[in-house]
Amino acid sequence: MPTPTRRIHWAWLVAGTAFVTLIGAAGFRAVPSVLIDPLHEEFGWSHATISSAVSINLVLFGVISPFAAALMDSLGMRRVVAGALVLVAAGSGLTVFMTSSWQLLLCWGVLVGVGTGSMSMAFVATVTGRWFVRHRGLVSGVLTAAGATGQLVFLPLVAALATAHGWRTPALVVAAAALAVVPLVLILLRDHPKDVGTTAYGATPDEVMPTGPVTGSSAARAFGALRAAARTRTFWLLAGGFAICGMSTNGLVGTHFVTAAHDHGMPQTTAASLLALVGIFDVAGTIFSGWLTDRVDPRLLLGVYYTLRGLSLVVLPSLFGPNTEPPMWAFIVFYGLDWIATVPPTVALCRNRFGTSGPVVFGWVFASHQIGAALAAVGAGAIRDTQGSYDLAWFMAGGLCGLAALLSLAIRPIREPAHAETRS
Repeated sequence: MPTPTRRIHWAWLVAGTAFVTLIGAAGFRAVPSVLIDPLHEEFGWSHATISSAVSINLVLFGVISPFAAALMDSLGMRRVVAGALVLVAAGSGLTVFMTSSWQLLLCWGVLVGVGTGSMSMAFVATVTGRWFVRHRGLVSGVLTAAGATGQLVFLPLVAALATAHGWRTPALVVAAAALAVVPLVLILLRDHPKDVGTTAYGATPDEVMPTGPVTGSSAARAFGALRAAARTRTFWLLAGGFAICGMSTNGLVGTHFVTAAHDHGMPQTTAASLLALVGIFDVAGTIFSGWLTDRVDPRLLLGVYYTLRGLSLVVLPSLFGPNTEPPMWAFIVFYGLDWIATVPPTVALCRNRFGTSGPVVFGWVFASHQIGAALAAVGAGAIRDTQGSYDLAWFMAGGLCGLAALLSLAIRPIREPAHAETRS
């Protein structure tokens, strides 16, 4: 008799679709960081002005996250993500017609920020919370790596397109790419396991997973989760540490590394390629972090990650130069492994401490991440305008990472999973 074939669990199709979507969303949002100099040269806008558009993008990328998570509970992931991709396409495509800086703020700041924010890390928490029990931490690491990798690996392509054809070409490429992902989302992304007649991957009969739309206002649910979480010490420690995480990654390195390297004589395409390598090493680091999160106290992981990141940023100013020497390669590898390894343990702590509200609470924690990133993006731009270099920004970020390590270690340990934290 023929051996029966073993079908792929639908959870892996959902995870694969989410992976592609997250890569695209991060790549779409990161484009302005490569276009700072081209926009400055064409329109004469200051670094601080252009960085303000990046800051708005970063803030909305985070602030929209909890509302998007709540909206996914009521409308479903498929509708929310498909709509977000269309919004990104509109925001990116309209930039080719802009003539004033306020239009940059509207298109790349507001439209792209809202669109990509609807496909941010809260989306990861929603997918893993609904579709996975076994390997949940590992899948969180893989999807998180997709978000960071997409932000970085497309930078060389964007830089090359902007150099060869002007900044409008990559803007149109982003719009087309966003629209191309929509059919994949509509076909393969499913809201709940029951929609395809299955259960979450690794679920046992006594593990009850979310099974249908949640009634009521999504905004009310998002704010209700925030009010409950804000009464706890854990929420503020997580939010404070994650704000510094955003400052030291997306806001500073993700936005200004290319320009800072160019200040020291390095070609933009070379600097963008270095950031792409950060994204490649981040894949290994974040997946390994997800594996560790299933086995090691997440608080301790966060303390180690922030400490190592801070040390690497303090030495970065001495590594810049026109060429990539071995110490810079060492930084790229080391920093890349730690780029967003903080996300899987943070997701785990939110899920452990806040139960079914964990994805929405993580959305608010992620909002603090993006607010921190926005402050760093505009702050570093202002430092560059006033002092002529980014050195102070790197040193400040290194010191703040030390503070984030202390905040993480200050979270009280918990012995057993809880449905929702009521104190600590």
